[in-house]
Amino acid sequence: MSKQYAIVTKALTKRFGHFTATDAITFEVEQGEIFGFLGANGAGKTTAMRMLCGLLTPTSGEATIAGYDIYKQTEQVKKRIGYMSQKFSLYEDLTVKENIRFYAGIYGLSNQQIKEKTAELLRKLQMEKEGGQLVSSLPLGWKQKLSFSIAVIHDPSIVFLDEPTGGVDPITRRQFWDLIYEAADRGVTIFVTTHYMDEAEYCNRISIMVDGKIKALDTPRKLKEQFNADSMNDVFLQLARAKS
Repeated sequence: MSKQYAIVTKALTKRFGHFTATDAITFEVEQGEIFGFLGANGAGKTTAMRMLCGLLTPTSGEATIAGYDIYKQTEQVKKRIGYMSQKFSLYEDLTVKENIRFYAGIYGLSNQQIKEKTAELLRKLQMEKEGGQLVSSLPLGWKQKLSFSIAVIHDPSIVFLDEPTGGVDPITRRQFWDLIYEAADRGVTIFVTTHYMDEAEYCNRISIMVDGKIKALDTPRKLKEQFNADSMNDVFLQLARAKS
């Protein structure tokens, strides 16, 4: 059987004046895959993600998301993706329920769907008692899990996670990854950026960017074999040294 690809890019490039932020990147992400997108600050990760989400028009190259062209079919792309930023995108001055209902409405769910999804989400997160609390009163880890659950409330086929575990403790990060695995088991494609090298080990495959270019792409095990490294951190350090 031929592989089903959720994301396909070919020589995708973005320039800002004379600066090339993303330089002819080419890769495919399989449906249901957890794909790690790594790189230091300024490597081009966020620019690439914004192009794939339809928020930034490429300078050149090609890409499809869930089979839709990112140039010509941006609205279809946006309907089929979820997005979670490092800031979690939650409104601190709204309650938990109000945040869920607000975003569910933006994603186009009907009133009945919003009611059902709100109850389901609160039950799943064991936050029924906190539904009426302001988001600002929640612990960071709870905000993180709530934000992820809202990002997939409309059952997208692909979810983009931009540094989703920044600032939380290792136990909470592990619990968050349980949510990611659960979504992947349902067939959701996960495209995640992270600067935690231990989290790179949780991905099916990893792309490492340096100065806008993809310098390595494979499974964690194969990358460690290729670079004769004991950990993904060692792989990353070797690529960083090669740059300098």
